[in-house]
Amino acid sequence: MVNNIPQPGQKAPDFSATDQDGHQVTLGDFSGQWVVLYFYPKDDTPGCTTEAKDFTELYQDFSKLGAKILGVSLDSQKSHCKFINKHNLSITLLSDPEHQVAEAYGAWRLKKFMGKEYMGVERSTFLIAPDQTIAHTWAKVKAKGHAATVLMQLRELIETQSSQA
Repeated sequence: MVNNIPQPGQKAPDFSATDQDGHQVTLGDFSGQWVVLYFYPKDDTPGCTTEAKDFTELYQDFSKLGAKILGVSLDSQKSHCKFINKHNLSITLLSDPEHQVAEAYGAWRLKKFMGKEYMGVERSTFLIAPDQTIAHTWAKVKAKGHAATVLMQLRELIETQSSQA
């Protein structure tokens, strides 16, 4: 792993986290499905809201391709519920308060802001194949337009698989 970031072809790290409804969610729950696992710093902040709304806007397109979208931040279940309700989001948000999932995926990193260094979640996304290997990774993601980029990559991977079958 480069900087602890799982690379394409490697087994995706398993995880267990609580969703906005209080249910335990593991990677194994999605065996046989594509998973878009994206990490974001904080509920209801401008970039994170843009990204969540973009994924929600494309939710049906991802669903038609058999993909599940999971957003992960350190925020609480209660915060996720408020965020979802305020912006009418249709994606699943996972609470990772101890940053265990973020660490497993290399998204818990040293960040710099206004001259200060601190540990935090780096916006990053992992496309996980139905066999639970990493199919594609994006690090240091820019929120605007990212969901469309992920969808395009998913379509490409599915087309490539179909043509090889």
